[in-house]
Amino acid sequence: MKKTSELLHIATLGRTVGLKGDMKLHITTDFPEQFVKGAKFLLKDGSSVTMTNVNHQRNTVRLEGCDTPEATKRYINAKLYTTYEATREVCKLDEGQFFWFDIVGCMIEEDGRELGRVTDIDRINIQDYLLIKTDDLLVAQGEPKTFLIPYQPPFIVHTDMASKRIEVEGCLDLLRAS
Repeated sequence: MKKTSELLHIATLGRTVGLKGDMKLHITTDFPEQFVKGAKFLLKDGSSVTMTNVNHQRNTVRLEGCDTPEATKRYINAKLYTTYEATREVCKLDEGQFFWFDIVGCMIEEDGRELGRVTDIDRINIQDYLLIKTDDLLVAQGEPKTFLIPYQPPFIVHTDMASKRIEVEGCLDLLRAS
């Protein structure tokens, strides 16, 4: 059994809907195409559930063996998980796109100078921001311990997943203004 720290939380099951065992699905991923009939997901306790019906318009699902509201009650507020490997298989990215879990941990560099490392990504409205833990040398010089970088041009110049490095421009100014 994998620990939940080795898994991706991609949805949470909500209240029951109707009389056939449907449940609300609260998606926390950018890839709703993962939720299809026959898809299996892991629960926190290591068990799994299989979807037998998915209604994307209503954001509802039905789980195998759950044909009544009473049968689904045990799954209310259950978090659905998947593996990193399954995500890479099922979710297709366009050229130049990356999974958030691949970006976390990348070193941020500007003009050959390390500014810090990505610790998380926040979505504010429709814009993604990289949360950067500032390099210890810069913190020792009085710079803030963390800062945000908009994940868009002109700030992001190049992302190299092979070396886990992101080349940025204008971000030293963002750090100093934080």
